[in-house]
Amino acid sequence: MDTRQTALVRMALVNWLGLQSARRHVWRPRVWLAAVVLIPGASAFAATECKQSIADLYQRKSPAVVRITALTINPYRSEDRVQQATGSGFIFDDRGLVMTNSHVVFGAQALTVTLDDGTDLTAKLLGADPIYDLAILRIPKPDRGKYPVLAFGDSDAVRPGDGVVSIGNPMGLDQTITSGIVSGLNRLLADRPRMLERPMIQTDAAINLGNSGGPLLNRCGDVIGVTTEILGDAENIGFAIPSNLARSVVTPLVKQGRLVRPWFGVDGSPIDAALRQVFTLPLADGFLVEAVEPNSPASVAGIVGGHLPVKVGDRSLILGGDVIVAINDIAVTDDDSLQRALDTIHIGARTRLRVFRQGKIITVELAITERPLQPGDVPESPQSFPAMQETGKNNDKTR
Repeated sequence: MDTRQTALVRMALVNWLGLQSARRHVWRPRVWLAAVVLIPGASAFAATECKQSIADLYQRKSPAVVRITALTINPYRSEDRVQQATGSGFIFDDRGLVMTNSHVVFGAQALTVTLDDGTDLTAKLLGADPIYDLAILRIPKPDRGKYPVLAFGDSDAVRPGDGVVSIGNPMGLDQTITSGIVSGLNRLLADRPRMLERPMIQTDAAINLGNSGGPLLNRCGDVIGVTTEILGDAENIGFAIPSNLARSVVTPLVKQGRLVRPWFGVDGSPIDAALRQVFTLPLADGFLVEAVEPNSPASVAGIVGGHLPVKVGDRSLILGGDVIVAINDIAVTDDDSLQRALDTIHIGARTRLRVFRQGKIITVELAITERPLQPGDVPESPQSFPAMQETGKNNDKTR
């Protein structure tokens, strides 16, 4: 199993997020694709229109891109309690719905959206999901006419080499457009909190501090990604959340203010025959439980985490914990079988686990609950990611 597959399987059971693991390098959310009613349909441009100049594309699409200013207060600090951060977003519904990154607006005391014409509007946060790093704001309906909007394109149709543009507010500079190509797909970034691991679109279009939450557009002018972060030590390596994922979260964020996910509450790694041969310890094929989250269903049921840290090649493991060999009588032998098993898990239901512990197989039942927000979901400070580093003076940050 390669590094990308391992990361995806790890994420699926860690959170159980209610999302589809990557199969054949395609990543699709599982539970929210059915009823997205607030999204304009993908633009039906003629092929010739997709060859429009970047200048024409900017003229047509930039009016829907906004600047977002977030005022935050840290009650645990005696100095520098009040901070102001700016980022980008885009209007995707003419009734005043704006999409941006969660890290731009999450926990803000006050939010202001600045339109293309310079108008400042007070915005309301309808919903945010720090795990997917997506959020939706609502601004007042215009007195006359309708807001300009951007339509979501199909991110599954994107190919490396496709031309793209990014529009946003880098370093606080309003309405800036940069161009490039799709450099790669299904990127899982190293050294990120595991809750924020998600396959993303890589682009060489220049993305800087302040672009976060802005649109990544194809040459037809459709949103194929939401720009979210950069690699600070690299040249022109930026990342965007795929539009199909962004589109899928609109309805639950608008209606519920959050995404509801079943909660297992374990962290771990897949174990297979190749890995078992490395150790003389008793192991079984399945999912090795390395850590158990406090007060989780797994913790209440007595699932045991590991205690012995080891490193095998480029993999770090904690041995000594339970190995989940079956979920609801479905044997966990690879990522496909794990996915089938996880598809049987629902909030409010009881889940049966067969667990290998100290050379014996035991059966454990879990009562599945909704996953609460965890400390690792939200960065402790804006310095956690390169895309959110502090710049400028007077405690102003550009995100």
